[in-house]
Amino acid sequence: MQKVDVVILGAGAAGMMCAIEAGRRGRRVLLIDHAERVGKKILISGGGRCNFTNIHCRPENFLSENPHFAKSALARFTPVDIVAMIEKHGIRYHEKTLGQLFCDRSALDVVSMLEKECASAGVQTIVGTRVTSVLRDGNFRVATAPTTFEAEAVVIATGGLSIPKMGATGFGYSVAEQFGLRIVECRPALVPLVFSPEDREQWCDLAGVSTEVTAIAGTRKRNCSFKEKMLITHRGLSGPAILQASSYWQPGETVGVDLAPGIEVMKPLLARNARRDPAAAALAMRAVLPTRMAERWIELHPPTDWTNASLAAMERHLHAWQIMPAGTEGYAKAEVTAGGVDTAELDAKTMQCRKVPGLYFVGEVVDVTGWLGGYNFQWAWASGFSAGQAA
Repeated sequence: MQKVDVVILGAGAAGMMCAIEAGRRGRRVLLIDHAERVGKKILISGGGRCNFTNIHCRPENFLSENPHFAKSALARFTPVDIVAMIEKHGIRYHEKTLGQLFCDRSALDVVSMLEKECASAGVQTIVGTRVTSVLRDGNFRVATAPTTFEAEAVVIATGGLSIPKMGATGFGYSVAEQFGLRIVECRPALVPLVFSPEDREQWCDLAGVSTEVTAIAGTRKRNCSFKEKMLITHRGLSGPAILQASSYWQPGETVGVDLAPGIEVMKPLLARNARRDPAAAALAMRAVLPTRMAERWIELHPPTDWTNASLAAMERHLHAWQIMPAGTEGYAKAEVTAGGVDTAELDAKTMQCRKVPGLYFVGEVVDVTGWLGGYNFQWAWASGFSAGQAA
C-alpha cells in the first residue's frame, strides 16, 4: 500500500492538466495510464499537429444536457491561458482557420510540454499499468496488478469510447456507475455519416469529391448549422461540416445540406434570352460545385420543365438537400464521445461529485462535448485545471 494525496486515472490532456495544477499546490500526485506512454491520443490529434485550442471558444460551442455547466470551468481556464503555457515553452503555432490553433511542428511538442510541467510540479507518473478497482473506505483505494494506492482524492480522466484502437475503454463510466452516478447515454460524435443503400448507389462512386456546404442537423430546440467542407466517402459523407452536424444528429432524423450557401445557382438561366436546357443548368452548377457532382445532381434531379417556377424549385432543392443517414461510422471513426457522466452529479466549479466527496470526473468522460476545431481540447484543459485546484 502506497499513500498519496491524489490519484489521477488517465494521462491525456485533462488528466495531465489536473496533475500539473494539483502538483503546483503541493499535493502528492500520482498519474496512471494503461497506455505505454502519456498523451497518446494527443499525438494523433489535428493530423499530428494538435489543434490545442480555439480562440473563439464559448460555452455555446458545447453540447450537454445542461448547456450552462461548462461555463464555470471555461471561464477559469481560457484559450489565453493555454496559449501562455504554449508560448512559455517556445512552441511555435499558427491559426489555421476559424480560430483553430495548431502547432507548427508536431503534437509531440504539446506532450513534451505537459511532461515537463508534470515533472516540475513533482507529479509521479506510471504508464503501461491497468487499474483493476477503485474502492472507498474512508480514503480511496486504487488497485493495480502490482500495487494498491491510498489517496484522499481520485480524478477520473479516462476519456470516452472513441477510437478504441488507441485504447479507449468504458472504464470511467463503470467507476461512475459503481458510485451510483447517472450516465447520459453515450454515442459517437464528430463522426462520418453512412448513406442509405439508395444514396450510396447514387453518390459513393464520387468518393473523394469535396465542396463547401452548410450542413444542418438537430431538432428545433438544438438545431445547428455549419458552413464548412463536405466530403463524399465510399460509404457516405464526411468533412468538417458533416462531422459537426453529426454531433446533433439522432437516428431517424434527416441532415439538411445547402450545396450552394449564399449563391443563386440558377440565376444565369433566368436572364433575358438565356438558354434553358440541361447543358446550361450543368454549366451554372459547375460554377459552384465540382464538375462530377454538378453533373450527377442534374442527372438525379432533372427539372420537370424549364419554366421560372421549375427553376425556382430546382434552386430550393439545391439549398435544402435532405439526407436520411443509415447511421454513423461508429466509435472507430468518431473524434469524441457525446454523453457521459451527468453534469448534475458534479460541482461545476470543481468537477467533484456531489454524492462522493473526493471523487472527480474531467474531460471527455463528462457529458460535455465540443465542436470540431480545438474546443474539446479546451474543455479538457479547463475541466482538468478546475479539478486540479480542488483535488
